[in-house]
Amino acid sequence: MRDVFTDTTTELLTEDPRTALVLADISAAAFAPAAARHPERVLNVGIREQLMVGVAGGLALTGLRPIVHSYAPFLVERAYEQLKLDLDHQDATAVLVGVGASYDRAAAGRTHLSPADVSLIDTLHGWTVHVPGHPAEVPALLRDAVAGDGSAYLRLSVLQNDRPHGGDGSLTVVRDAGPGAPLLVAVGPVLDAALAAVADLPVTVAYTHRPRPFDTVGLRALAGTEVILVEPYLVGTSSRVVSAALVDRPHRLLALGVGREDLRRYGSPEDHNRWHELDSVGLRRSVDAFLTGALLAAGR
Repeated sequence: MRDVFTDTTTELLTEDPRTALVLADISAAAFAPAAARHPERVLNVGIREQLMVGVAGGLALTGLRPIVHSYAPFLVERAYEQLKLDLDHQDATAVLVGVGASYDRAAAGRTHLSPADVSLIDTLHGWTVHVPGHPAEVPALLRDAVAGDGSAYLRLSVLQNDRPHGGDGSLTVVRDAGPGAPLLVAVGPVLDAALAAVADLPVTVAYTHRPRPFDTVGLRALAGTEVILVEPYLVGTSSRVVSAALVDRPHRLLALGVGREDLRRYGSPEDHNRWHELDSVGLRRSVDAFLTGALLAAGR
């Protein structure tokens, strides 16, 4: 995904003179050719992430469309105050592109982990959040975000599904178990694990790469009584949105995602998926317990 982002951004810088790119050393080497061609619109501020966002806000106020890029914990967590003040409060907009996701660089330690990034973005007003599940989904999402006029966050990962699923982010049914079946909503790169987890269960599976704004219309059309939400970041991030969308009907919600406990471990992204029970085995265990509870509650 990161390579596709680099290629697409390089193309955009050539195609659209309104596009700018602001870096804080991360990926500077990859964008060196673009910086040589467009030195006035490719700016590397050094290891100063707060300044990076402030510069992007200034560029936006001059009429440019800045893309701001770094690892998720540096881009969102470290520079959160600048996102709040230099972008939102100034009514300036930008396209943030984060890499590292929740624990892609777990081998680098806790400084490079950011399972709470989407939750933090969710405290800001009116942002679009895309969590692509495959590299082939990235170019269209990035181009649409840059062509728009609102603020957006693209969350890129080394984890991916076997194949892309296009669309505008509306819930897409990838497995239909029929009317009234439990609904599992998978966000981004957790889709394949979720499909494997419920392969022999009567569960409808829907996919989205756009948790914000969440497709509440699609959710209401698909949801029965049981809803399972699987997100590759902090557990429960979208629970309030799902619950609000279904507030007028009886429902049970199981939210699965990255746990809040600090594991204090290194390992690989796949290790962390397993430790947070976001692999197919862990997801199946959680889904079985949830659906068994639903049957008991119904007296079956």
